[in-house]
Amino acid sequence: MKSTMFMEPGKVAIEDIEKPQVQAPDDVIIHVVRTCVCGSDLWAYRGLEDKPHHSENTGHEAIGIVEAVGSDITTVVPGDFVIAPFTHGCGHCAACRAGFDGDCQNHTDNFSNGVQAEYIRFQHGEWALVKIPGQPSDYSEDMLASLLTLADVMATGYHAARVANVKTGDTVVVVGDGAVGLCGVIAAQMRGAKRIIIMSRHEDRQKLAREFGATDVIAERGDDAIAKVNALTNGAGADAVLECVGTELSNVTAMQAGRPGAIVGRVGLPHEPKMDMTASFYNNTIIAGGPASVTTYDKQVLLKAVLDGDIHPGKVFTKQFSLDDIDAGYQAMTNREAIKSLIVVD
Repeated sequence: MKSTMFMEPGKVAIEDIEKPQVQAPDDVIIHVVRTCVCGSDLWAYRGLEDKPHHSENTGHEAIGIVEAVGSDITTVVPGDFVIAPFTHGCGHCAACRAGFDGDCQNHTDNFSNGVQAEYIRFQHGEWALVKIPGQPSDYSEDMLASLLTLADVMATGYHAARVANVKTGDTVVVVGDGAVGLCGVIAAQMRGAKRIIIMSRHEDRQKLAREFGATDVIAERGDDAIAKVNALTNGAGADAVLECVGTELSNVTAMQAGRPGAIVGRVGLPHEPKMDMTASFYNNTIIAGGPASVTTYDKQVLLKAVLDGDIHPGKVFTKQFSLDDIDAGYQAMTNREAIKSLIVVD
């Protein structure tokens, strides 16, 4: 089968590898229909983090058809159309029951990898997989794209808003205009925010953010961005801040953008070794966040919202590529020619 391999910084390639098989009683083999490139995949691609050359790639978002199941699997059967979240929660440990299945306590292999392929082995699939009614042929391309976001970015944006306790009437600042930040705008609107301020310097992303519900756009960075937040909020600052990047600057900005007692929902994968917590102490800033509770959110609210047409997160996919052309999908995101690249497998 075809699978994407990380060759070296600036290059991924398709290779023919052995098709995965059921290895454990709770395994599920999935024939991938759609996958995509995540912003976190670009860190190694851009040479910003170490990754062995010619190794399994980091892709982790997919929707597809169940092909085979292990003996312990009772919730899905071959032929089912499913979302394959990047997390693999068990559904019954303390973390999963509390709604934090991104931190499932029952196994260490809690995250997907290597799903930019024709088939994947999804471990611990009994609870984590999310069934989609019908078959892929029942849906438009736009709907398939929105369903794919439920494997990661829409759920991750929702996680930022949930842990930041965004509620009706809040003013929210979103730091980051990638797919996660844009989905954070959707999530903030879903949860009733009255004002949603996104930090974005790119016209195409600004336009989509406004379509998703952003009321204000700040193109500045650093101190100038904070000055703009203060001007828009009459010096008060935001009630909640969604940090959707993971850099030192984005975290510093997020900590400064909120009012005293604000909650910062952090979902940007951290790429800085340290954070100065002094300012947050004196400002009573509450810091929360981590890996998204994908299955929980999909089952409770997000799948229904997509199927009902209430939200359209698939619009973050602004370019489409075949699996054979996946390196072009990486290049498009690296060069900011695409917000997020959708990969058609079958």
